[in-house]
Parts: sequence; structure tokens; C-alpha cells
Amino acid sequence: MGLLTQLGTFPLAPVRGVAWVMERVLEAAENEYYDTEPVERELAELERALLAGDIDEETFDRREDELLDRLDEIRAHQQGTDT
Repeated sequence: MGLLTQLGTFPLAPVRGVAWVMERVLEAAENEYYDTEPVERELAELERALLAGDIDEETFDRREDELLDRLDEIRAHQQGTDT
């Protein structure tokens, strides 16, 4: 960018700054949403609860299906962004 262009677009600098911050916030939120670690941790905790007798088999199966579906969604997203 030339000096005249920078001077001419200087009033838009706060807008560009806000847009940049919003992009970083969105990126961080997506990284957190599509992280497999919390889902895998919850699956392990679910199995521990079943083995300890804290939950019944039906509750385990229902919640396990939900978590496995979530893992499938995350992996599909990761494959879509990796290609």
C-alpha cells in the first residue's frame, strides 16, 4: 500500500481492527468446538461411571451414541479442512 492509500483509508483502521479481532475470536471458538479431547475425556468418564455403577447401561448407551456422533462430526470437519 502506498502512503496516499494508507492515509485515505486511515479512518477505516478501527473497522479493520475489529474485523481482525472478530476473526481471531471465531477461529478460537471453532478450535475449541472442534477439539476431540473433551469428547474423548467425557467418553472415558462415562465408561468409568458405568463400571462404578453410577449409571445404568441404557444411560451409558444413549450418552455414548451422542458422544460418538459428536466425534464423527469433528472428524468430518477436520477432514474437510485438511483437504
